[in-house]
Amino acid sequence: MNETIVGVVGNVATQPVFRETENGSSARFRMAVTARYLDREKNEWKDGHTNFFTVWANRQLAANVAACLSVGEPVIVHGRLKIRTDVHDGKNWTSADIDAVAIGHDMARGTSAFRRGPKQETAGASSQPEPNWETSVGAAADQADQQEREPVAVM
Repeated sequence: MNETIVGVVGNVATQPVFRETENGSSARFRMAVTARYLDREKNEWKDGHTNFFTVWANRQLAANVAACLSVGEPVIVHGRLKIRTDVHDGKNWTSADIDAVAIGHDMARGTSAFRRGPKQETAGASSQPEPNWETSVGAAADQADQQEREPVAVM
């Protein structure tokens, strides 16, 4: 319940590693986030400190990450922040991990072509088509009836 949810904008720093485990698919990659600031004396942008996060993705998100992301690509990651501390070889280590809920290309810095994955079957899925939300149900039916009766003149 008390989780730290973050949205982070940066670049993919390592090639995503995909693994199939007994608990399902998992993928991870490192993400670099560099703060930028305006040096008012020189009137130019400078790079500040770079933070690195290990981003974890599970299930279908993991498969999509492995298929779509490459080193250097700008991404936006939304997920749960987890700070871990550990001792390795007598040294204290701290790592910042993000358990991702959503990952996408940063379209402010480039373009991306979205391809929907294969639709997964869900129990109890309705076979009815989506309603037309642009017009009311009665108006849509009336409009469809009128279009069938009246030929359209082309000029």
